[in-house]
Amino acid sequence: MKIWLQRSASFHLCGLIIVLAAAISAQVPSPSSVLGFTPGDDKKVADWGKITDYFTKLDKASKNVEVKEIGKTTNGKPLIVAFISSAKNIKDLEKYRQISAKLADPRTIASESELADLIKNGKVIVSISCSIHSTEIVASQMSMNLAYELATATDPDTKEILENTILLLIPSSNPDGIDIVADWYRKTLGSKSEGTAPPELYHHYAGHDDNRDWFMLNLVETQAITKLFWQQWFPQFVYDVHQQGQNSSRFIIPPFFDPPNPRVAPSILREVGLVGYKMAADLQAKGVAGVATNSTYDTWWHGGFRSAPYFHNSIGILSEAASANLMSPITVSIDDLKKNRAVRGLPSLLEAATNYPDPWEGGLWRPKDINDIEITASRALLQLAAKFRPRYLRNFYDYGKANLEPKADEPQAFIVSAGQPNAESVSRFIEILMTQGIEVYRLDHELHIKTDPKQSDFTETPLGGYLVFVNQPQKNNILSLFEKQEYPHRLLPNGDAEVPYDVAGWTLPLQMGVDYVPAWQIRDLDKERSSLKRVDFINQVRSALGLDQSGTTLGKTHYPLKTTPKIGLYKGFTGSMDEGWTRFVLDTFMIPFRSVTDADARTGNLGLDVIILPSDREETIVKGLSAERYPDEFAGGIGEAGVENLKKYVENGGKLICFDASCAMVIKRFGLPIRNALAGLKRSEFYDPGSIVRLEINTADPLARGVGPDVAAYFTSSSAFDIASDAKVRVIAKYAAKDALLSGWMLGEKYLNGKAALVETDYGKGKIILFAFRPQHRGQSWATFPFIFNALEK
Repeated sequence: MKIWLQRSASFHLCGLIIVLAAAISAQVPSPSSVLGFTPGDDKKVADWGKITDYFTKLDKASKNVEVKEIGKTTNGKPLIVAFISSAKNIKDLEKYRQISAKLADPRTIASESELADLIKNGKVIVSISCSIHSTEIVASQMSMNLAYELATATDPDTKEILENTILLLIPSSNPDGIDIVADWYRKTLGSKSEGTAPPELYHHYAGHDDNRDWFMLNLVETQAITKLFWQQWFPQFVYDVHQQGQNSSRFIIPPFFDPPNPRVAPSILREVGLVGYKMAADLQAKGVAGVATNSTYDTWWHGGFRSAPYFHNSIGILSEAASANLMSPITVSIDDLKKNRAVRGLPSLLEAATNYPDPWEGGLWRPKDINDIEITASRALLQLAAKFRPRYLRNFYDYGKANLEPKADEPQAFIVSAGQPNAESVSRFIEILMTQGIEVYRLDHELHIKTDPKQSDFTETPLGGYLVFVNQPQKNNILSLFEKQEYPHRLLPNGDAEVPYDVAGWTLPLQMGVDYVPAWQIRDLDKERSSLKRVDFINQVRSALGLDQSGTTLGKTHYPLKTTPKIGLYKGFTGSMDEGWTRFVLDTFMIPFRSVTDADARTGNLGLDVIILPSDREETIVKGLSAERYPDEFAGGIGEAGVENLKKYVENGGKLICFDASCAMVIKRFGLPIRNALAGLKRSEFYDPGSIVRLEINTADPLARGVGPDVAAYFTSSSAFDIASDAKVRVIAKYAAKDALLSGWMLGEKYLNGKAALVETDYGKGKIILFAFRPQHRGQSWATFPFIFNALEK
């Protein structure tokens, strides 16, 4: 009888728990109860207002969720993060934030016993961020399903996740783009444009390049999330959820392809691979075909949402799901998959391989399929983080501790030289470092250093500069930003250069024109380290440099043109990132301009002193979007009429400035005595996917005002000019006659050496200025901004 009563009581207690759990779940709003549809449904999309409304209601109803606004977007929308964990952990968020911050900096931990206590009590901080690329929109919808599932599920796995992790869920790091895409999608449903990309950039300035800003920090969204990550929460995991092309593998996850960056800790690479294999195994267990690893994406480049964390001692994860037509389902045939071009590590989508053991053979592909895959992958990551909580916390501490140890093949510090004429660039550079959590010190007295490891005697460095010690917890970030990159020489069997993911070089002070030297040895290092004062606020830097302290260089700064030209910037409907970055530079330096539209060009509405053509190809400028998929108001480019009107504009005294790719159209259509010396070369002869190169400058030319004899410029599959011998063309800059490569990779440099990089020529009563490179590359290449400003003058 006693046993029966115990069992009966136990039974009733379990029943009570189930009832209570069901009641709690019933009180928490589901996405469908708020939206009127389930996120991931065909032809349904929630815009940013609906997404934030749902998370606000979830916050109010669930003790497992706390939503915080961390800033405003470029267009003024709220940028939010949903903290998801157990109710107890949510109450103590500040406690766990402080634990993570201490583990990120081993210098703050006094003993092994303190470390053991922190690991015992700490939680693994995991960030999952969705839809930074807004046409890859499903993840933003999935975020609501994931949040609801974690807030209401009562299974053991979910309980362990909530107990041992704190999830920082970012429904989108580009809310402006979510609205742009959602509005366009709803407007075009049922029309020929259904499922197309909107006829504008889906980030006000950067478009797709909003995921190329994670060390430069040009965008307010990047700045806010960087502060969240590397000044406040220090996540052990950062997962960036993306989509790829339709006729591709269904899902790409780690491990990634070669080459790895030597400044990424080998252990981090192993952990990245481990997470990917867990995701792959869980998806395989659910019967999901078409999952690829070791393909396409590498770990070389710094600057992406998931790649920047490697240099902050965090495990960065990227996934790429095959896309639908936004939120409209598609059918992919076997023939579609056969036609898809081979990518690195994945020569065929229809053949099984170790990294692709279960090929997908085509069929219906819906947004819900993407949603389900992304939720499975997210839970796989969270399960690992929860189950091995102490291990990940200890590893995170160990990464930072290892970076405090000096190595013979690394300098002790980098010194930003005093007395540089480009004070605004120096200030901006220092602020970029500080915003990422790098410690910077003011040189208020002379140091004695060796700038070369083979140097026998110490030399004195003057006071007034800035010093960055290498042996900080963020050592790998410091080295990656200051060092010159040497990308591996990787060729395909046919001799062509293997195309890397994104760029090969990015050395930040070179791009920005900031002079610096490595300090391989500092005399009395320990004494000097303790005596120097750390810079705490950027206004301390601006004051020392004699700059206005009222603003921040991460915002806007005034560049005073000597004249007041009426400036126009061509802006078509194709969503040109180069146009966006040009606009960003003009806005940042508060230089007035107006956009020149396709209609302006077609009708000759060009009453301007200067027109800039961003780096877009002839077909993009002249033909624009296709009338087969887009309404007439967006289709057709400038057309032949626009080309003729541009000619008349220059002939009558206007000035036309062309960046990189647009030069080819102007050279051809205007009949200029110039040719691209690199045109027609095979990838086995010449290739440069994105590197910093050295220019030799004619400093006597007005376009070179304020520029030295050598300047670092950014070259990314750009051009190099040959000038006809009898042509009246002024050459302002040439690529260096030898040793042009400064950072990155270049195959066949001889084809570029000594060729013209910046020229000016008369055309009728006007002038044409051709930049063979992009002088405003991603808003990073401050060293070449002066050429733009000089070119704009009347």
